[in-house]
Amino acid sequence: MSQFGDYSRYYNLLYNDKDYAGEARYVDSLIKRYAKNSAAILELGCGTGRYTAEFAAMGYRVHGVDLSEDMLREARNIKDDSIELSRGDARNIRLGKKFDVVAALFHVMSYQLSNKDVFDVLVTMKAHLNEGGIALFDFWYGPAVLTRGPETRFKEVENGEIKVSRVAVPVMDVARNIVSVNYSAFIRNKRDGSMSTLHETHNMRYFFDTELLMFSDLAGMAIADTEAWLGGKAGVDVWSAVKVLRVSDVR
Repeated sequence: MSQFGDYSRYYNLLYNDKDYAGEARYVDSLIKRYAKNSAAILELGCGTGRYTAEFAAMGYRVHGVDLSEDMLREARNIKDDSIELSRGDARNIRLGKKFDVVAALFHVMSYQLSNKDVFDVLVTMKAHLNEGGIALFDFWYGPAVLTRGPETRFKEVENGEIKVSRVAVPVMDVARNIVSVNYSAFIRNKRDGSMSTLHETHNMRYFFDTELLMFSDLAGMAIADTEAWLGGKAGVDVWSAVKVLRVSDVR
């Protein structure tokens, strides 16, 4: 089963308070800063299509890719002719066409645990970029993760049908730069009072600037900018950062 198999049933509800529209506007500002005439976006790890829909509403043509059929089933509920969806792995998918922007958002890169995984995603990005285009991704920023440390978190959300209570317990593996986030979700059906539970572990890798520079160089990409997610300088108080890359001029 996909890592997001059961999780996808509650995903949109759990992240209903996430400001996808505001975050999409921020990504749009990066696109306008570095590739202002862009019209087509490839979104790797599009999930249930929340960013996808926002980009389409801005006038972009968007091709979303996700490994989870469960997530894509939700994304297909979005009715917009400028959106195309494909099931595939960000590490090896080849669509046979190119885009002005290739994006991997909401920590897609941090789900790439091995060095080969990271390298392969960057190669996928490069393979789909038009000349002058950009790739961008957000990620867990290592200096902040080590300085602040992950915390146990509790979240409770509900709609007219269910109430979900979720606990996230992190365990750090500093030898591999990975945080294993152990999720336990308790779901109550409001109509009949029945309860169900969900337990999943999401392994998340945090990164440092020097290693991402190395991976980018190896993949033939050059880093154009690094900043805190949603703007500002990346530092020890910023958990999420973003990298903007171009195809390297070095051959």
